[in-house]
Amino acid sequence: MKIEKIKPEEIEKRSFEIITEILGDKKLAHENEKVIKRVIHTSADFDYADNLYFSENIVEKLVNAIKGGACIVTDTQMVKAGINKKTLAKFNGEVFCFIGDEDVSKKAKEKGVTRSIVSMEKACTIDKKLIFAIGNAPTALIRITELIKEGKVKPEGVIGVPVGFVNVVASKEMMIESNEPCIVARGRKGGSNIAAAICNALIYMADGR
Repeated sequence: MKIEKIKPEEIEKRSFEIITEILGDKKLAHENEKVIKRVIHTSADFDYADNLYFSENIVEKLVNAIKGGACIVTDTQMVKAGINKKTLAKFNGEVFCFIGDEDVSKKAKEKGVTRSIVSMEKACTIDKKLIFAIGNAPTALIRITELIKEGKVKPEGVIGVPVGFVNVVASKEMMIESNEPCIVARGRKGGSNIAAAICNALIYMADGR
């Protein structure tokens, strides 16, 4: 196999060209294409061309929310680390993750629940436009769905891509069935890198890329 000689600044562009070549004749919804391809770019997993669920006009809605200064709440520090906070800050947005906060840990222990659940409850106190990006904990996705139903938070949208086996599929279907604006990776696949990739795709679209 021949090694391609590519300038460092051209690697990402070439990667997306290869993704397009491999997808071939597969039709992607135009409005969702950049999100799908960035997820594939992050994971090298072409299953995401089929298993990403997009509620109606969700990409446009979230891009406009970011342009309007929406902040992102994540369930893990890994998702937060992967998001391009510098570009998000152009629109006065920031990223919050409360999973490691001392008060969250204490309250979770007292209630006998996961820190992910309590961190979602804490996020409801933020007086800003919010986008929730869940990449690890199905308990976080379940709780945020419940909190929306209870009227305790009204996010611009939810990115629900937890990974694993226990309650993962059910948590995603619960979000989809809620009819709230969302992007969800159906099935067991997902992860913090996928959540960050979706966020970055939306941020870059807001930035005109």
